[in-house]
Amino acid sequence: MLKRLFPLVIISTVLALSGCGHYSAPEGPEQRESRSIDLDKSERVRVEIKMPVGELDTRGGAQKLLDADFTYNVPAWKPDVRYHSAGAIGDLAIEQHGPMSSGGDAKNHWDLRFNDTVPLDLRFEFGAGEARLNLGSLSLRSINLEMGAGTLRLDLRGTPSRDYSVRVRGGVGEATVYLPKEVGISATASGGIGDISVTGLRKSGDRYVNDAYERAAVKINLDIQGGVGSIKLIAE
Repeated sequence: MLKRLFPLVIISTVLALSGCGHYSAPEGPEQRESRSIDLDKSERVRVEIKMPVGELDTRGGAQKLLDADFTYNVPAWKPDVRYHSAGAIGDLAIEQHGPMSSGGDAKNHWDLRFNDTVPLDLRFEFGAGEARLNLGSLSLRSINLEMGAGTLRLDLRGTPSRDYSVRVRGGVGEATVYLPKEVGISATASGGIGDISVTGLRKSGDRYVNDAYERAAVKINLDIQGGVGSIKLIAE
């Protein structure tokens, strides 16, 4: 149940910050949908994911560009999936419409699987809930994530073949980021109210780096800022 994932106080905080009213979307029967996007000749794809409220699971392993399953019981939350390719660049948008709040029995779960070989620029706008992003197997170019309230588990452990950047902006909640040891890591982390915990990295000036950073052929640059809550960086 969504009520167990993010209490009313967190929902109210997000609504107040966004300027939204407290209109609650009506619930209905549980709906299940699946969507797929075939691979094309695009050399890279820009992905934009907008999910104001719910549970988000994202990982690799798809044979197509995207294989996705959606489960929800608020009709207004029906996901909108759009893809367009122009030349070498594709644009994929996955978006939830409708109000951010509903009753205590509301359900909204997205399970997104992406192809591991297509270079991706990922942008997430996640409002309230729980995001579990296991992205280490993907061919990443960049990650940009903005989160309102809830918990984030971002797992980047893998063997990337190119440098990429990660930018995380958190609101209210907890963010845990897992980083690979075999590539160079350079990270900045700051929080407004809350703790910052770092494992497997050492302080170097105003950044945290791992032992492989100076000699690594591939590097990940991470910039994470939290609002209220904790930030954990774990390199293992």
